[in-house]
Amino acid sequence: MALPPCLQHPSRPQRPCPGFKTANRLSPPAMPPRRSLPRLFPSRLTLTWGGVLLAASLSAGAQTKAASTGSAAAAPVAQAMHIEADALRYDDQRQISVFSGNVVLTRGGITIEGERIEVRQDALGYQYGNITAALGQRARFTQLRDGMDETVIGESNTIEYDGRADVFKLLGDAVLRRLRGGAEADIMSGQVIVYDNLKDNFTIDGTRATGAVPARPSSDTRVRATLSPRATTPSGTPAAAGAAPGPSSSPDLKLREDPRLAPMPARGAR
Repeated sequence: MALPPCLQHPSRPQRPCPGFKTANRLSPPAMPPRRSLPRLFPSRLTLTWGGVLLAASLSAGAQTKAASTGSAAAAPVAQAMHIEADALRYDDQRQISVFSGNVVLTRGGITIEGERIEVRQDALGYQYGNITAALGQRARFTQLRDGMDETVIGESNTIEYDGRADVFKLLGDAVLRRLRGGAEADIMSGQVIVYDNLKDNFTIDGTRATGAVPARPSSDTRVRATLSPRATTPSGTPAAAGAAPGPSSSPDLKLREDPRLAPMPARGAR
């Protein structure tokens, strides 16, 4: 059966053929509208607003990068850093995050509080922080010692944290306290205190930094320290003599008891 002229040229637009019925062509099923996936945040940060909550897998990302270059052994152990603040300014190229407004930083057993915290990360993923306090207030860090019933508390006008060396540097009217079992055991004060968490020691300098403006007036720039004796171990034997290192200061500095502090009880007194 020959096709009518209206159907002999399928490339041309079809015209109705009188008296000739054609089967209805099946139209393809309607496709659902295409949905675009949400764009991922370009950096290695997860933010939740309402304040700012930062769950930074900075060190974990650095480990992945180091593994690809064959230097995974030099990368630090991944440990998340959580920061709460009122505002955040992040520079992805320089790997610098600046938090401001009632900032609280936690990383493991370390808690740091201040008005402004600047966090920087190096190529290996180690993190460095600079914490400053609001006018008339103090920057503060608290650390729960692993495997010990001890807490270290430091306060100063500015705190610098070196994540690679695990060192805290307290600048300006600095005070460092060590609590054992919730009771204050040691207290040190000076203009500059450097606390080495890995070596469990600290140095104190009584000289005021050039151009430093104290948050509160101080009588002088002398170093003050009150150290309590090490308590006995659970077995009843005295703790090792080197277990609680004392402050190491410059030879020209002298340690004397702060008259504002209550005298510590003598050894063996009950």
